[in-house]
Amino acid sequence: MSNRKIIIEWALGVYEDLHFTAARETLSQNPNLKAVGFLPVYAPREVIVASSMLPVGIYGGGDQIEIIRGDAYYQSYICHLPRSVIELAQSDRLDFLSAVLFPSTCDVIRNLSGMWQVMYPDLYVRYLDLPHVRDPEVGGKFWERELRTLIDKLGEVSGHRASDDDLRAAIHLYNEVRWVIRELYRARSAEPWRLPTEELYLLLRAGEVVAPELFLDKARAYLEAIHEDSPPMKDRSRVIVVGTFCEQPPLGLIKTIERAGCWIVDDDLLIGNRMLTRDVQTQGDPVANLAEAFILHSEKTSVLYEPDPDGKKTLMAQRVRAAKADGIIFAAPSFCDPALLDRPMLRSGAEEAGIPCIAFKYAENTGQFQQFREQAGTFSDSIKLWGGS
Repeated sequence: MSNRKIIIEWALGVYEDLHFTAARETLSQNPNLKAVGFLPVYAPREVIVASSMLPVGIYGGGDQIEIIRGDAYYQSYICHLPRSVIELAQSDRLDFLSAVLFPSTCDVIRNLSGMWQVMYPDLYVRYLDLPHVRDPEVGGKFWERELRTLIDKLGEVSGHRASDDDLRAAIHLYNEVRWVIRELYRARSAEPWRLPTEELYLLLRAGEVVAPELFLDKARAYLEAIHEDSPPMKDRSRVIVVGTFCEQPPLGLIKTIERAGCWIVDDDLLIGNRMLTRDVQTQGDPVANLAEAFILHSEKTSVLYEPDPDGKKTLMAQRVRAAKADGIIFAAPSFCDPALLDRPMLRSGAEEAGIPCIAFKYAENTGQFQQFREQAGTFSDSIKLWGGS
């Protein structure tokens, strides 16, 4: 078996393991280490690692778990993710966590954080208010204060309060992680037939629950391995997938889009792992540097306030040009307020720029893909027949 296949088989195994065996083994091998779970979209992993803790992304059970207890906590007209996350917890799959962070993604996640405090009073639970004012003197100072509070609280949980040197080392580590993810995205955009999104996504999902050092080793090895073979170039339309930043689509949906005649050349899947678009400085005050990086150099996404509506309307055209894409697939989870509220503005801006678009909704436990295959296939054919932007 080739190195590439070995890496993807490993990533698939981690992705499908709802008992988080990889994270549990890391803890067992490091008795002084504790784990912090975090929900989408963004959490400051540098602070977690600097506090001698393992960051563990919680993205629900996908299509591998039947929701029974989770449905008792939420009404039917909200997204699938929180019910799925509760099911994981109530079935003791998350019992290795010492703390859980709930970023300010939407009202549903805010409510989920409150439920967690009631259900698990012995856990450290924190609702992370992400800054929405991109002014260093306002949002920057606010986020810096939030980070310092988080450092103190995680230090109490782990028994190790992160020093400035700890934070600088963690920042350096995650600068490396962000670099290798950017390289993966560049490689896919340049030659998507060599790096299908199915494989990229599995690798990144595995990276959410293993130690960052292990992810770096696997990702670097994968970047080298993609050139070991020469898969044929196929005539497919280049598309961007937008709206998948929180509840993740099932792996089958990603496969379906690309097998229907599209190459995904940009997306917002797992965007929290690359929310900061530039390296964070390691010189000076590390907390202030983290706060400044988020305020000045974070991705534009529907969970963060954008004061300029015209800027939001032109965002899709900018991303299409950068990725040399032919069109956009707006894919959002059912009942996802941030994605669905932004979609009309984003789509109208794209269509005004002459960019072909289609839109649909999914749930993380979607099991039937024929409808999506027909939509994506027809979309790709229409681009080939009548051209794109």
